[in-house]
Amino acid sequence: MAIVDEVRQVGAEALAQIEAAGDTAALDAVRVAVVGKSGTLTGYLRSMGQVPAEERAEVGKTVNAVREEVEAALEARKATLAGAELAAKIEADALDITLPGRAQQVGTRHLISRITDEIAEIFLGIGYTVVSGTEIETDYYNFEALNTPADHPARGLQDTFYVVDRSGDVAAVKGESDVLLRTQTSGVQAHVMEEQKPPIYIIAPGKVYRRDVADPSHLPQFNQVEGLVVDKGITFGDLKGTLEYFVKQMFGEDRKTRLRPHFFPFTEPSAEADISCGICGGEGCRFCKGTGWVEVLGCGMVDPNVFAYAGIDPEVYSGFAFGMGVERIACLKYNVPDLRMLLEGDMRFLKQF
Repeated sequence: MAIVDEVRQVGAEALAQIEAAGDTAALDAVRVAVVGKSGTLTGYLRSMGQVPAEERAEVGKTVNAVREEVEAALEARKATLAGAELAAKIEADALDITLPGRAQQVGTRHLISRITDEIAEIFLGIGYTVVSGTEIETDYYNFEALNTPADHPARGLQDTFYVVDRSGDVAAVKGESDVLLRTQTSGVQAHVMEEQKPPIYIIAPGKVYRRDVADPSHLPQFNQVEGLVVDKGITFGDLKGTLEYFVKQMFGEDRKTRLRPHFFPFTEPSAEADISCGICGGEGCRFCKGTGWVEVLGCGMVDPNVFAYAGIDPEVYSGFAFGMGVERIACLKYNVPDLRMLLEGDMRFLKQF
């Protein structure tokens, strides 16, 4: 078979393959095989030196003519296939406007934040002011200014997170540093008493840190709200009335309050405040361990020594303080048995609130 006839046969086969190509990928495979750098027609052009001189003109003319025909067919088929593929993609991605739209999920505030705000609103309503402080505090304001002696167990490394400086000071590691993560927001009260003259009516919400192992009733990091009142003529009766008002506003008018003697270094006398169990109504159940009461917060009259540290005359002024864990308040209000449930991020649980 003459070379010219071979070229024409290659062109005919290529045109048939182009017509049969079902997508642009198959079409491109035909292009590479026929007119690519190593394609069949390209090979004829590269071997023209081996064609007899008297046939070169005719062979070259035929190869170029077939190549142009094949390339034109490739372009035409490519346009057809591209259009069909685009139409198929549009159809597949088409939006059915008759279907109901997907509503954007609306988030809500976390229960801990909501309870913190609710506590603040209750005390703002009776004339208190909300103040805040730093979560890193000095040993003086966290302990000493609050009448906590140097040998008190709370000041040990086993109960408090002390801050190590960048040099890795060994003294800090041993618990001898005077910088720590605050264990209570009472330090805010100490600052306020130094900076502000009585009368003082404040609450101090914020995060606190203690070296506790997480369990149903303890967390190493939790939120606290502490309150402080300093004024002339403040009595234990004012403290009791304030706490009863708070309990009824937070938990409901039917909840009762009782105070039990306790000890805190910064108050004297001191007490633990209990509320009647919301599950059994005070009759006794597993939640309240059969007593009908559950502990809600600690409180007491400000110790005169604390006033002395702040430069307030205890002969003229008196006051009371109280402190509560926000997570505990949330669990008591909604009868949640485990503090850790508030922090696990389970949306099935959190959406209930």
